[in-house]
Amino acid sequence: MPLDLMMFAALIGGILLGFPVAFTIAGVASAFALIGWVLGQFDLSLLGALGQRVFGVLTNDVLIAIPLFVFMGVVLEKSRIAEALLETMARLFGALRGGLGVSVVLVGALLAASTGIVGATVIAMGMIALPTMLRNGYDPRLASGIVCTAGTLGQIIPPSTLLIILTDVMSNAYQQAQFAQGKFTVETISVGQIFAAALLPGLLLVALYLVYVLGRAWLIPGDAPAMAEAVEKPSRAAVLTAVAPPVLLIVAVLGAILGGVATPGEAAAIGAGGAVLMAGWRLGVSARLIVAGTMALLLLAVAAGVAPVRLQRSDAGALDWARGGVYAALALLGAATIAASLAKAQARAMLRPAMTATMTVTAMIFATILTASMFSLVFIGLGGEERIEAILTAMPGGPVGALIFCMALIFVLGFFLDFVEITVIVLPLVAPVLITMGHDPIWLAVLIAVNLQTSFLTPPFGFSLFYLRGAAPPEITTGHIYAGVTPFIGLQIVGMALLGLAPVVSTWLPGVLY
Repeated sequence: MPLDLMMFAALIGGILLGFPVAFTIAGVASAFALIGWVLGQFDLSLLGALGQRVFGVLTNDVLIAIPLFVFMGVVLEKSRIAEALLETMARLFGALRGGLGVSVVLVGALLAASTGIVGATVIAMGMIALPTMLRNGYDPRLASGIVCTAGTLGQIIPPSTLLIILTDVMSNAYQQAQFAQGKFTVETISVGQIFAAALLPGLLLVALYLVYVLGRAWLIPGDAPAMAEAVEKPSRAAVLTAVAPPVLLIVAVLGAILGGVATPGEAAAIGAGGAVLMAGWRLGVSARLIVAGTMALLLLAVAAGVAPVRLQRSDAGALDWARGGVYAALALLGAATIAASLAKAQARAMLRPAMTATMTVTAMIFATILTASMFSLVFIGLGGEERIEAILTAMPGGPVGALIFCMALIFVLGFFLDFVEITVIVLPLVAPVLITMGHDPIWLAVLIAVNLQTSFLTPPFGFSLFYLRGAAPPEITTGHIYAGVTPFIGLQIVGMALLGLAPVVSTWLPGVLY
């Protein structure tokens, strides 16, 4: 077997043995670089480019948004906003047959757009919604499948860590494809374009889940009965109180990116600040202070954009200084509100765990990205890039056949590898070839994102399955969970097929906005 293919097989074997992913990637790359050098198949001087690659990752403006979005999600999860949403939605839809399942899917979509953290969403719903569904007579397999699948929506509905990493990979692949075609005035792909492209496909998946849950409840009433427990229907004010804060945060973050008002990093900072304010409100900070601070920050953002002040200029007049004073007062009020929220979070022992979780997740992601740069460098040096291109171009069916093969490969790898590993190791090898064959890069990115989302559900190493196994009541078995997610994996494949047959679902919105 050629060294490049042996290298890839060794990587999968090392990960399956349970070694830490980042160390496995770096170790396999180092070992095969030395083996290739000894056999005369690899030039060690190529590793000189590694420092430049690391520097490029650490200074990447797109990737800077990752820790802020992770912090936003962790803060929202630890402030128990998910519990309020689930309770309110369950009371709202509980009287409907299949209503509890509908509420879990809708809450999963809202949490996906506001937190984007799969583990937190699955665990929260597994501890809160799953026991309620079982008490009301839901089939354990259906209940488990709904909770697992609704939790994975955080990977496809923006803002999503997966979409940010995917943007960086696809943008580089798109530039490589343009260079290969002799286009030296290269275009790039922005996070805003990918977010816009993923929005409608994410809602399409939500619609598929809802149709399945309601259809199964209608065909097999015993699987998803109406809520047997007597609960009071929530008032409009209660629904608004539970739903409005996350919706406003979603609008602020996505609106800033899609509207071109802020970069991904700036929008992530808006999201992190908004999450801290929401947490402060939930933890008991004065509602008046939260409203005043939020309005001050919004007014400052709008006013500074419409009428910016540059006091360092020599021609700054009294009006400029007065406006600068007003802006400073608004900034101080906003900062005081955020400081009060952080102090309350610290007093409730919430801030330190949130910071620790943020650092842990961020370190894992960046360690994988950095070591994947070394892996791809060695793999390319061993001739792997040419081999991948030869395999794809030889596929029967031309570009469509190559796309189907790659999607099937990603789907199968999702049984064993994490989405980060697939994104930063496999996609840089296949994406440039697929784009050169004529596939739209934005549509291709969304199609791959839906495929990678499925990896959270596919046994034996689907992360959602592990998360739910740890949070589920004792009466839920591993067999229930595996059987429950199987129909939803089928729905994911249906969603991918619909996107493949109707690319306009993912290309229409970015075409309008950009």
